[in-house]
Amino acid sequence: MRQPVVVCRRFAPPPPGSGGYIATIVVAQVLTQLGAFALPALLPGYIARWSLSNTQAGWLLGIFFAAYVAAVPVLVALTDRVPARRIYLVGAGCTALAHLGFATLAEGFWSALALRALAGIGWAGAYMPGLKAIADPLEGVAQSRAVSWHAAGVGISGALSFAVAGFCDALAGPEAAFLLGATAAALAFALAGLVMPASLPVHETAAGGGGRRQQRALLDFRPVLRNRRAMAWIAGYTVHTWEMAALRTWAVTFLAAAAAHGGGEGAPGWMPGPTALFTLAGLAGIAVSVTGNEVAQRLGRVRVVSLAMASAAVLSLLAGWAAAGPVALAALLVLLWNAAIYLDSSALTAGTVQAAEPGLRGATMGLHSMCGYAGGFLGPIGVGVVLDLAGGAQSVAGWGFGFGHLALVTLAGLFVLRRLGRDRTAAD
Repeated sequence: MRQPVVVCRRFAPPPPGSGGYIATIVVAQVLTQLGAFALPALLPGYIARWSLSNTQAGWLLGIFFAAYVAAVPVLVALTDRVPARRIYLVGAGCTALAHLGFATLAEGFWSALALRALAGIGWAGAYMPGLKAIADPLEGVAQSRAVSWHAAGVGISGALSFAVAGFCDALAGPEAAFLLGATAAALAFALAGLVMPASLPVHETAAGGGGRRQQRALLDFRPVLRNRRAMAWIAGYTVHTWEMAALRTWAVTFLAAAAAHGGGEGAPGWMPGPTALFTLAGLAGIAVSVTGNEVAQRLGRVRVVSLAMASAAVLSLLAGWAAAGPVALAALLVLLWNAAIYLDSSALTAGTVQAAEPGLRGATMGLHSMCGYAGGFLGPIGVGVVLDLAGGAQSVAGWGFGFGHLALVTLAGLFVLRRLGRDRTAAD
């Protein structure tokens, strides 16, 4: 009797640029991001447990972005020299270790600060290198749409992290939320190792004059700074991330405070809790972000970005003071403000990607992220400092000034973007 022949086939990853390849990397980004907002979602509990001031809480929220800013210039610029896969694996690994450490080792401000910094380094190695791995094989509209879907995946995961953290906390305590984030990042590590190319793209390994790669100083951003078209979008992205980080990291605490003293009535029974509510806000923001990028391709990015930033400035002035009224009104204004911020999210990033010179795409995206997340570092700390100066998290004036000062930041960014955009080459 003949024995059956068993044929073993090696796993064949989807080719770069294919739908399967893009989808796999987006899934990996979703997993890496799943634990990113566990601390903002659970912040009121940690403030009480560790007796933190609002300024200290702001530092715990902001150090993630500061570490990102310190690491991203090197890590993303390295993707012009080594495969993005190597950098991504470092990033996903650091993210998994940071979340695991927060669940098992964090005992107060200083230990939590160190672990949040490690998480920021991890995201620096995963976010833009993952985006570059998607963008490199594509051009034109296909590239812009892939970038938009990447941003949508990251946004969906970030939104879900609020509800997931709240659910884990209710089920098994706050540590469970960070353990889940660590597990998800480990899965992202495995996916990236399977599908990302182990070599540089062709356009980055070839150069004029005998096919030898052109070498530049690793942190030489001077060619990027001379690219006015790219710098216009980088300026816009900086203030975009500034206000987005401020709202994302303080929204749950604000909604909890508004529910506690909103006219003395608390939250109505039909209204979701703060973590679930901001998850819904984030998911709605994804649709706004993708729609904003599509509209920007038809009407022009400068127009859409200007509308989004002006609307966000007005809403930031209104939202904090709404803590004095019905909590439903405060929640509505937060939802609208969040949507205005999301409106230009994909359009700004796609603008930078398309404005970058092909051989400088890694450096351009590195500067884009560095400047953007520098704003992300300042946003949460700024809100925390103003809260402490203006009466604390239970003070309506604290929230009014804490959120309201962001309008000045947003309008200043819009002015810079428009100023750089006076050059016709920077307009679209």
